[in-house]
Amino acid sequence: MLIMDKFMNWIQNVLMPPLAKVGNNKYLVSVRNGLVMTLPAVISGSVFLIIGNIPIPAWTNFMKPYMNAIGVAVNGSFGIISLLAAIGIGYELAKSLELDAINGAGLSTMAFVVASFSSKLTLDTTNFASSGLFTAIICAFISVLILNLFVKRNWVIKLPAGVPAAVSHSFVSLIPGFIVLLFFWTLRVPLHFDINLFIQSIFHPLLFAMNSLPGIMFYTLLVSLLWVGGIHGDMTLEGISDPIFLQFLTANGLAYAHHQAIPYITSSGFSSLFVNVGGTGATIMLVFWMLSSKSETYRSLGRVAFPSALFEINEPVIFGFPIVMNPITMIPFIILPQILVVLTYILMAINWIRPAVTMVPWTMPPIIGPLMATGWDWRAGVWSAIELVIAGAAYYPFFKTAEKQMVIDEQKGEN
Repeated sequence: MLIMDKFMNWIQNVLMPPLAKVGNNKYLVSVRNGLVMTLPAVISGSVFLIIGNIPIPAWTNFMKPYMNAIGVAVNGSFGIISLLAAIGIGYELAKSLELDAINGAGLSTMAFVVASFSSKLTLDTTNFASSGLFTAIICAFISVLILNLFVKRNWVIKLPAGVPAAVSHSFVSLIPGFIVLLFFWTLRVPLHFDINLFIQSIFHPLLFAMNSLPGIMFYTLLVSLLWVGGIHGDMTLEGISDPIFLQFLTANGLAYAHHQAIPYITSSGFSSLFVNVGGTGATIMLVFWMLSSKSETYRSLGRVAFPSALFEINEPVIFGFPIVMNPITMIPFIILPQILVVLTYILMAINWIRPAVTMVPWTMPPIIGPLMATGWDWRAGVWSAIELVIAGAAYYPFFKTAEKQMVIDEQKGEN
């Protein structure tokens, strides 16, 4: 118990404070919130991708004449996520800095488009897809920071009070907008500096790491530790992880649509659907054991928590059981996701299961969600069912230990 107490203290006093600051950083929060703008496009495009690739021979033959038309919807959604990200992140960051959000979105988009011109000075729209996602983030940051500098120092054009607000706000961004345009134009045209290529080279090691087994294991461990400490681990790290996993997913989706090899294993959906079965920590099976518990407390909590657990929402059990700062359930909550990460990664690496190629809501139930995310790969559904068995076996002995103590406490309460 002494070792466990020291570990708990380390989580609370050493690990939590810096990671909590990261999760509340306004720039990372703007990335997390700004990327929400890409979700309607990616999910809508995924619907077309799923419809066009249902693995039924009769359906496949029927759809062949229409695949080019389906491709328009896929490329028109997956193919512009970086452009949408530039708009969304610029908007959210400007709002967080108390600037006009529309101006922030407009300047960020302009900067990203200028950065997307090729060496032949033609617009390279391939950068609008997943490969330009980090460029979109950097362009949004720089553009909004320039806007913030000029507004806070009052280096702007102000119109009389009687001028409509929309017109007045547009003139406020006129001078900073020119500086933004001049900055990115100078880099791309006179200096021949490939902004997109440079940013990709900087972030390439991070992309490589997050698509590796050690990298995704470390990420999963951080998420678990944050939850144990009472902090929403997934949301805290979304500002860093979402751009990476979303870039992987869109690349996978486009490769799948063109019948090419799937390039990334840990795309969006790997963690949410294959590791977090029934919520972070695969807690749905802990809730399942609670349904038939000898403890009235756990039975009642199980009945409340099970419907939400089916849809990957497990806050009731994390804070109600609780799992937070609980040395008994902390062990499977941390170790089980590592087991599922390793096994899922290996199965996808050896092509026994297709990696996620479409965006499905993270609230999709087990088995159904993996089936849809992998383009109806039946093996993904089977593996999801097996994961439930593994999770049930992992939680059972720890649950029975907690149950035994809870029954004793309930009996003492009755007496």
